[in-house]
Amino acid sequence: MESIIQSLISGIVVGSIYALIALGFVLIYKSTAVINFAQGELLMFGAYLCLTLVVVLKIPFWIAFVSTLIAAALVGLLLERLFLRPMIGEPAISIIMLTIGLASFLKGIIHVIWGSETLVYPSIFPTEPLNIGGIVVSQVYLYSVFFAVICLILFNVFFRFSRSGIAMRAVANDQQAAQSMGISIKKIFAIAWAIAAVVAGVGGILIGNINGVNASLGSFGLKVFPAVILGGLDSIPGAILGGFIIGILEALSGIYLDPVFEGGSKEVVPFIVLVVVLMIRPYGLFGTEEIEKV
Repeated sequence: MESIIQSLISGIVVGSIYALIALGFVLIYKSTAVINFAQGELLMFGAYLCLTLVVVLKIPFWIAFVSTLIAAALVGLLLERLFLRPMIGEPAISIIMLTIGLASFLKGIIHVIWGSETLVYPSIFPTEPLNIGGIVVSQVYLYSVFFAVICLILFNVFFRFSRSGIAMRAVANDQQAAQSMGISIKKIFAIAWAIAAVVAGVGGILIGNINGVNASLGSFGLKVFPAVILGGLDSIPGAILGGFIIGILEALSGIYLDPVFEGGSKEVVPFIVLVVVLMIRPYGLFGTEEIEKV
């Protein structure tokens, strides 16, 4: 029983980070109708940059954390301005292929700067585990969930009550109507990419503190994709719920299915569940169903 609870805790931790990264996918899709396949590389950039600031430049972690988020936002703005903005009005498939190219481009730059060896964060959070009702929990897990949930709450408040957040929701609902009301579509696109880069940076830093930092971090972009589709590509609550569902599914499949299939099931089960859900609800659990009249 304790092993199951331990795995559930691990699943919730990973799921909270998945939810945060999935938020970046949904933001860009809602604003631009494009799936950003470079999200994993933005995550990797944030993890490596924060590690460099802490280890090499000896900057205190919290200052490095904030500095990394500022740098991530600037990178998001730069990518949108140089690569995505000239593609406005082009077919969606062309922009999607561009994001795949950006992923390879960013991965190459990261490999050149930092190499491919696994790097480890210093002990930023307390290392002594906590015993909660007989369940031993690492404090880095608790801090990761805390930061992920705080970020999700802050971004939800931003979307609901800030002027830019309301403008983003308007653009997501109807770009032409929003533009007729004086909302700058280009500005909203830039904000969406900046926020997506920031949440990816936060996710990268949290994952880096748990597992270390290496070239495989970029694959988290694809691992989060089932969570995005499961919740609904245009649903922020769906992305959050989908992230937790996928994280818990991975943890449980590691307990019950890995012994049967000799490992690897946690990589496959989320996609199987995704296919089953999409057969029943093609737009995901909370996605908006589009009905075309002919």
